[in-house]
Amino acid sequence: MSSDNGPERGGAQDAPPEQLALIRETVRKAKTPRAKPRTWRGAALAKELPVARVLVDKGVLHLDRYFDYAVPEELDAEAQPGVRVRVRFGAGRHRVRDGRREGGGLIDGFLVERLAESDYTGPLAALAQVVSPERILDEELLGLVRAVADRYAGSVADVLQLAVPPRNARAEKRASPQPLPAPPVPEPGSWARYEQGAAFVAALASGAAPRAVWNALPGPQWTDALARAVAATLASGRGALVVLPDGRAVARADAALTALLGEGRHAVLTADAGPEKRYAQWLAVRRGAVQAVIGTRAAMFAPVRDLGLVALWDDGDDSHSEPHAPQPHAREVLLLRAAQDRCAFLLGGWSCTVEGAQLVETGWARPLVAGREHVRAAAPLVRTVGDQDLARDEAARAARLPTLAWQAIRDGLRHGPVLVQVPRRGYVPRMACAACRTPARCRHCSGPLQGQESASALRCGWCGREEGAWHCPECGAFRLRAQVVGARRTAEELGRAFPAVPVRTSGREHVLDTVSETPALVVSTPGAEPVAEGGYAAALLLDGWAMLGRPDLRAGEDALRRWLAAAALVRPQSAGGTVVAVAEPTLRPVQALVRWDPVGHALRELAERAELGFPPVSRLAAVAGPPEAVADFLGAVELPREAEVLGPVPLPVTAAGRPRRVGAPPPGEHWERALVRVPPGRGAALAGALKAAQAARTARGSDTAVWVRIDPPDIG
Repeated sequence: MSSDNGPERGGAQDAPPEQLALIRETVRKAKTPRAKPRTWRGAALAKELPVARVLVDKGVLHLDRYFDYAVPEELDAEAQPGVRVRVRFGAGRHRVRDGRREGGGLIDGFLVERLAESDYTGPLAALAQVVSPERILDEELLGLVRAVADRYAGSVADVLQLAVPPRNARAEKRASPQPLPAPPVPEPGSWARYEQGAAFVAALASGAAPRAVWNALPGPQWTDALARAVAATLASGRGALVVLPDGRAVARADAALTALLGEGRHAVLTADAGPEKRYAQWLAVRRGAVQAVIGTRAAMFAPVRDLGLVALWDDGDDSHSEPHAPQPHAREVLLLRAAQDRCAFLLGGWSCTVEGAQLVETGWARPLVAGREHVRAAAPLVRTVGDQDLARDEAARAARLPTLAWQAIRDGLRHGPVLVQVPRRGYVPRMACAACRTPARCRHCSGPLQGQESASALRCGWCGREEGAWHCPECGAFRLRAQVVGARRTAEELGRAFPAVPVRTSGREHVLDTVSETPALVVSTPGAEPVAEGGYAAALLLDGWAMLGRPDLRAGEDALRRWLAAAALVRPQSAGGTVVAVAEPTLRPVQALVRWDPVGHALRELAERAELGFPPVSRLAAVAGPPEAVADFLGAVELPREAEVLGPVPLPVTAAGRPRRVGAPPPGEHWERALVRVPPGRGAALAGALKAAQAARTARGSDTAVWVRIDPPDIG
């Protein structure tokens, strides 16, 4: 080992120079080195294709390119395209010995290709190690990773970390199972209820590549429909990939696929699986042992061979948006895969997003919907309670639940479980003055005061201080009321009203998967609703204004999606299923819920956004950071001529001790955010300009953070 690689403590460092020279000469002449030389000094190069092009694991944008390394003869057989390698990175031109660069730190990377010569004129460092002979990265996966990086103004190394799970040596040593023959073509099954459902399954089985946006009927049959679409694709000899929002949905789809196709036909890829199991499943897909994959967003890059279908369920769910850089959305990744592999595409859900409606409006995909007679037969009865109803209702003035809601709960409990959806978790998340409705704030930090399980206790949601003698600074009143009552408080109130009925809660702390068909009250936050055996007898959707009143472009769309997801778990109207929504009935999302018309709602939203120039009609990017840094960034970036900059505007300050959202400023810092908008067709130019500006900043070593995100899900 050369002293040029850094000082060593003890040992050979204290030996005389003559002894060090003797040791080095002995190592050079030995046929098999006694210890691996760190820089392969003196090692012969491979006789053919002695240059390896390597993608190093460096996520910084100004290093988003390939680097050439010399291939030692000892690594010639193992150093094949696609394998994991370790290389020295960061050595300068001055650290050269015998025409080879030395020094630098060891980092991981992927060998992309072997070349006869390099276009780099300086000396090359040598590959330090081939970590594993398993060929992980092929041209197809690399092309997808590059396309995602370009679309989201990110680096290939960052996307590759999302696409390839960490290596597990034990899983890699085990052989994958032998691939099974193609299954028979399935019957249409539940697809027969849709106008073009049977034709869609037949097209998949014939090897065609249909593209559809699927508005699923309420009920549990959606998992069977997905399983039949996968089976039809496998029957054509091609692979299939299905991405679902959470582990509970994956478990249901897993059970449906197993029931239809049996064991060993598909792999399950989720981030919750252990590293060994996840990597073993991923390798089985990579080696071609399994051609069908289901999973959460961790599966959107799964290397399925001969891909014939990509499917996504409930694309409006927040969990489909990756929180790690460059924060791609599963829907956009699957759209890129459908275009790259020329395969079928299926976007399904009980609701319909504006992006899904745009795919149909532009003709890229076809609608896959059921006739109104099938919708009426499958959907529950939906009733609403608005402000005027609450004003006339004596029970609603004394309590939070109107008379209609009490009646629906009482009638439903005679026949089965009743679902109560509450838009907030906890006990009493927000308090306000009972007289003038002024929000109750902490005297120390102005944070929101929250009610605790003790009726007399108030606690600040930011600093945690207790407040024992609050009074309203506006009117002087001492009484408080809940702005939005949480799930635990709702469960407590319902438990007192129905003492003989068990009350169960499902939320962030504890999410239930299923409940029995016996009468019970199930209080749940949106997205955590458990499935009831035989369906719920009734459902109550509380505090609709809390979801509709959010300052977000997607507030109406998201509220309708959450309502439909809860109502889809209720029995059909013919079986007595009833849904009561406490929301103003004249609002568009509420009307869409009553009519069970999510497609019409999405089309109207799309038309309005087209007039206003909002996504998805336009492409949008958010630039956030300290005011000076944002101003410098916008002044330096070479935006497309058609770009329009909106803002910048101040962002809310993150309080100390509170969880920090992705893209939010660090606690206590004042950030600003600007939105950059371009017309359709100029999204690639916008992403390229922002990526180049970020790369220039990182190359200069700027110590001020500027956060850039393409297509932010929340723009206020």
